[in-house]
Amino acid sequence: MRFDTKIAIIVRTDLADWQKLNVTAFLASGLAHATDEIVGNTSEIVGKPYEDASGNTYLPMFREPVLVHGADAPALARARARALARSLPTALFTEDLFRTGNEDDNRAAVRAVEADALNLVGLGIHGPRSQVDKVTKGLKLHG
Repeated sequence: MRFDTKIAIIVRTDLADWQKLNVTAFLASGLAHATDEIVGNTSEIVGKPYEDASGNTYLPMFREPVLVHGADAPALARARARALARSLPTALFTEDLFRTGNEDDNRAAVRAVEADALNLVGLGIHGPRSQVDKVTKGLKLHG
């Protein structure tokens, strides 16, 4: 199935493996709050809950695949600028967030830095397929 929208996560390639996984998980959680309103559809990007044959229920997940890209710091900065220029729903993770211990401090750490000076380690982006492709142009899939 081909979706009209796309989910992309971009992670800085020089991070430790645990940091890459942590950043990816946090960015995905941020994107879970987005909707498809940007493409004229008000449905959530998260699907319905799962249930196994024994009757156990499980939390819903994204309706569409998540593509994870790797990037260096300059490429992350370019991707952030491209995403914001297109008004795409964007989640971010900065290096400062590895040193904070709660949400209030996380938000304060981001708020304290001008956009062009953010020390990005990851971005999560959702939007129309063609627009997300333009944001991630030139980036390779992580791995």
